[in-house]
Amino acid sequence: MKNTVLTFKKAKEEGKKISMLTAYDYSTASLIDEAGINGILVGDSLGNVMLGYEDTVSVTMEDMIHHGAAVARGAKNAMVVIDMPFMSYQTSVYDAVVNAGRLMKEGRANAVKLEGGVEVKEQIKAIVDAGIPVMAHIGLTPQSINAFGGHRVQGKTEAAAKKLLEDAKAVEEAGAFSVVIEGVPAALAKIVTERSGIPTIGIGAGKDCDGQILVYQDMLGMYSDFTPKFVKKFANVGEVMKNAFKSYIEEVDAGTFPAKENCYTIDEDVIEKLY
Repeated sequence: MKNTVLTFKKAKEEGKKISMLTAYDYSTASLIDEAGINGILVGDSLGNVMLGYEDTVSVTMEDMIHHGAAVARGAKNAMVVIDMPFMSYQTSVYDAVVNAGRLMKEGRANAVKLEGGVEVKEQIKAIVDAGIPVMAHIGLTPQSINAFGGHRVQGKTEAAAKKLLEDAKAVEEAGAFSVVIEGVPAALAKIVTERSGIPTIGIGAGKDCDGQILVYQDMLGMYSDFTPKFVKKFANVGEVMKNAFKSYIEEVDAGTFPAKENCYTIDEDVIEKLY
């Protein structure tokens, strides 16, 4: 059964955990989908893990549509959420709705995600009013990394904690169907979750959120440029891949690949007539 906003809502009501991972291409999305994940996020983290940028700021709408459509083709049951990239919604409510619409029509998203709380309340409301489901994102919002001065844990002071609670309330009131909470103390995320009427999806926000999300390259040990404290490596696929690449190179150098079983045959009479 296809996961939808109602799936997330029901999970919150019944106390069932929601699982999400990122994906950026068809084959990976297919594998994640077959594993039984609830949701796949086509995150603007593709700027880091797929395009090699230092941050997510450079990611464009075209990048998100291109990767999003590929993921949507591979996700048969998972809900596909696509990130709205930097400056695709901050400029105006009009731009927010138009760009959210593009992600739905061209990227084949089931929902969009945008960063911010009180500041983007009007954008969220307008997008939702247009019939597009919105997943909010508060706490450590990577698109604001320059304003934060780096990847810093958010909500550690009383004022910052109250701001996070205000943001959570604002996005819920605006109509978001769920909210990602990133890089905040676990105890604070627990309070947000308890007070929220919509599912909270944690990433670096402790176990009490209604669900969890990770970048799949992080949890598989495929991306080593930067590994946040909250990441657990469930497998070291990166090492397996490197070893396979080395074995391939060695066999090509030695002339043992391709072997006989990897080659096509032809009638010897045909070959003899070529000499």
